[in-house]
Amino acid sequence: MEIRILSVGKIKEKYLTDAIAEYQKRLGRYTRLQFIQVQDEKTPDNASAKENERILEIEGERLLRHIREQDFCIILSIDGEMPDSPGLADMLGRLMVEGKSSLTFVIGGSLGLSEEVRRRADRSISFSRLTFPHQLMQVILLEQIYRAFRILNHEPYHK
Repeated sequence: MEIRILSVGKIKEKYLTDAIAEYQKRLGRYTRLQFIQVQDEKTPDNASAKENERILEIEGERLLRHIREQDFCIILSIDGEMPDSPGLADMLGRLMVEGKSSLTFVIGGSLGLSEEVRRRADRSISFSRLTFPHQLMQVILLEQIYRAFRILNHEPYHK
């Protein structure tokens, strides 16, 4: 299985890139990982709703260019379903059994995701009703994917 992490914006903080590298190493025994980061648009202070919508559209177009037809697309959205860790493992396991060989997780920018990206999604999940920086969300996502593979392989994980 190939897992693709598609996100808006570059990660600049070393502590986050180090954490991503660690989980990428750990996940190497379970899956192939690919990271794709698209450029974010600068959001002016006090931007109007129309300006925000246009920014979402631009970022959405950039994201959609990287979502392939064969990808099972899972967006991270504050209003998505909230699985627990065993539930996420079960979801990934079912997708593998169904023959889904490429999963693409999509993390939006500071304004979220465009309607076009939301319509393309096969599934929408949330890890919390709290808002997290999209750069940190990559680390949280990778940790949960790693935990899911540990669960699927009946290996110990911290509960």
